[in-house]
Formats: sequence, structure tokens, C-alpha cells
Amino acid sequence: MNYEKHERLLTIENLGLQYGEKVILRDINLHVDNIVRPGMSQGQVVALLGLSGSGKTQLFRCIAGLQQPSAGAVRLNDNKHMVQAGEIGVVQQAYPLLQHRTVWSNLMLTLGTHKIDRKKGEEEAARLLGHFGVYEKRANYPLELSGGQRQRVAIIQQLLCANYFLLMDEPFSGLDVVAKERVYDTIRTVSTANELNTLIFTTHDLEAAVTLADEIWVLGREADKPGATIVKRIDLAERGLAWTPDIQRHPQYYPTVLELKELFTSL
Repeated sequence: MNYEKHERLLTIENLGLQYGEKVILRDINLHVDNIVRPGMSQGQVVALLGLSGSGKTQLFRCIAGLQQPSAGAVRLNDNKHMVQAGEIGVVQQAYPLLQHRTVWSNLMLTLGTHKIDRKKGEEEAARLLGHFGVYEKRANYPLELSGGQRQRVAIIQQLLCANYFLLMDEPFSGLDVVAKERVYDTIRTVSTANELNTLIFTTHDLEAAVTLADEIWVLGREADKPGATIVKRIDLAERGLAWTPDIQRHPQYYPTVLELKELFTSL
């Protein structure tokens, strides 16, 4: 697959988190670079994996600027300014849209809350609604939408106020095969909407991670060391697995899933 990595979009340097004497995270050093593919608008998709209780949620919150690390920093873009709450969109499992407001009203409220230029914001909201295939639902209320439609509206809401960055918490939890495929399509739509779009999702679903991501971060604990750190990074683009149609047929697909399963048994 022909691609290049250009400027740095996200840098996590020497990040640590502890409460009193209890170490939660330590020595987290990660980065995301802008992926450029000829003739494509190609964003970045990272899967963050880890066992329950490993510290995924805390790392997720630190990346989003919602929690201050005890050490180190999360920095955005080439100017490497420290992340602030609100710069990175966060989509939780519940998709918290206001039930008494229409889709369009929910989005307009977001513009007002974040003091976004009204005219430009309306144009971008309309464009994103069309891009995600829910423009005709703009006058509907959240309860009139399917789960997948609510998720897409929640994503649009966050993209309007975020600076190309989006975090998704367990987007595949409890979904059947058909619903999961719809979420796959949504994530692909996000990643190709703008080449600077950078999406990081947490999951326990190893096959979903290999199917969608161009890079995987595995959070775990090392023997005799306190707290969790990144025990493995897998560059799926380098392996030729990223952006591959019918990826399950790729000869490296199941060996990579098996590699992750074996790694998890040792965490």
C-alpha cells in the first residue's frame, strides 16, 4: 500500500498517572503522524487495547484533556501545545444527545456552547450530516433515530467542536454482527472525511481492532513494575493490513489477531 507519514499530529511523552502511592500509568510514549495516501483523504485510526482495569479509561481521559497526568504531557500538532479539555471530541457509549431537541437543534447548541461562528458552523453541520447519511433526519428527535444514527449524530456533534481529534469508548460493546459492520462503516467515514481526522477507540474486540485500525496500542503491566504502560505497538499499515478490502482474507490477518490473543494471555 502506497502511503507516507508526514507531520506529527499527537504526541504523548513520558506520561504517568498515580493516586498517592498507587501508580496507574507510567512511561507512556506514543505518537500519531499524518498519513498521506495519493488520491485519498486518509485520516488516522488507532485502536487502544487493554484488559479491564489496566488503566485504559484513565489514559483515554488524559488524551482527551479531561484528566491531568501526574507526569509528562499530551501535545497536539507540530506546535506541540498541551491538550486542553474540549480540543478532542469524546463519544461515549450512551451518545448523550438532548432528547427534547431535534438533531439540528442539538448541533446548533454545540455551536453556541463552543462559540463557533454560526454561519460557518451551520455549513459544516449540514456538510457532515450529508457525509454521514443523516441529513434527512435533521428535524427528528434522538428517540426517533436508530442506534447507529444516534451514534453518527453524536460523532458529528463532537467533530464540530473538536480539532480533528475524536476518541470513542468501546464503540462495539454489545453489538451483533450486522450492527458492528455499521459501526465499522461509520468509523471509516470519519477517517476519510478529512485527512487530518485522527480517531482513537478503546476496545476489547481484537478482530475489530485489526479490521479498522492502522495502528494498535496495547496497554498492560510488566512483571515486577508498578502501573501499566504500552507493552506493544503494531503498525498495521507497515504490515500491509491497513485500508485493505476483505481484510479477513489477508494472509496476515488471523496471525495478527492470534498474536494479540497470545499477548493478552501474558498480561
